[in-house]
Amino acid sequence: MRTVKRPRRYLDENWIALLRPIFRYSEHRDAYVLRLVGRHRGPVLKVERRHGAPLLAGLPERRGARPS
Repeated sequence: MRTVKRPRRYLDENWIALLRPIFRYSEHRDAYVLRLVGRHRGPVLKVERRHGAPLLAGLPERRGARPS
């Protein structure tokens, strides 16, 4: 069994739609994987949902910020 997870790559939903014939959705991973070999090899794609989201109450973006 794999101990290191494959990194998730985030793509726009339009790209996911174009790649749909060669990728399938895996509920276990909550991501798209290559058909036939995706269980063990290849990229793991997720829909980019982080862009365009309004900031809460006008607060600054905190993702990736380190504590002071």
